[in-house]
Amino acid sequence: MPGPDTDAEPPVLYEVKGPVAHVTLNRPRYRNAQNSAMTYALDEAFYRAAGDSDVKVVVLAGAGEHFSAGHDIGTPERDAHLPFERRAGLWWDHSDKQGAESRFARESEVYLGMCRRWRELPKPVIASVHGACVAGGLMLAWVCDLIVASEDAFFADPVVRMGIPGVEYFAHPWVMPPRIAKEFLFTGDRMSARRAYEVGMVNKVVPRTDLGARTDELARRVADMPRLGLALTKRAVNQAEDLQGMQTGMDSVFGLHHLAHAHNAETAADPLGGMDVGAMKRAGAGRAGA
Repeated sequence: MPGPDTDAEPPVLYEVKGPVAHVTLNRPRYRNAQNSAMTYALDEAFYRAAGDSDVKVVVLAGAGEHFSAGHDIGTPERDAHLPFERRAGLWWDHSDKQGAESRFARESEVYLGMCRRWRELPKPVIASVHGACVAGGLMLAWVCDLIVASEDAFFADPVVRMGIPGVEYFAHPWVMPPRIAKEFLFTGDRMSARRAYEVGMVNKVVPRTDLGARTDELARRVADMPRLGLALTKRAVNQAEDLQGMQTGMDSVFGLHHLAHAHNAETAADPLGGMDVGAMKRAGAGRAGA
């Protein structure tokens, strides 16, 4: 059974406006850091949108000042130790296991598994990104078909500071050119929305005040297309990415990701290399790419 969510508000909001389902990450106090409760609530929202015949397009956004600061590695509601009803794969419950077995089982489900599940939602999904889109936040944006970013948005995957080769849903070489992906990972620097647009990672950059309206405008334009045509087109492009090695590439990097966790567990303070939220924030403070 799902573990309890101790936030006062639901971790994900869901609202339908005409042909568009609006799904909103709702832990603004913690910059929408993703605990398991949020992950499973997000899965439920996407499943709901997929099953609603009146919904043609889904918009994913974040409440508060940021889209998402990534995975929850230190809030009071961090729930990585709790069991949840598994939805994305057949790995066993992680909560009564130890070491690499526990971590691999959990991350196969809530990180790699969930993101692959959401990527295949047979309706277009548009990310509406503002403020921070960091590490696990990238994974949520990257499973979306289109990305509209505000001018103040920034993107970063700083987990190489933990000795880990990027986040679990390793889409980097497919959402940006490989040399840009290497720079992005090697430095851990923030990439501005404008730079993300230049390298083809986002579709539009708009003023912060216009983000909601411009995203909704795009969503409604897409919603004018026939539902099956959109679903088949999305599948066609996803299949082309997979033929370029996206699925097998992610599988191989997921193994490297867990090798890094295991190495940290043996040689450092913990599987995250001793890096907590504060250390990560200090390391990245003031570092921004073009």
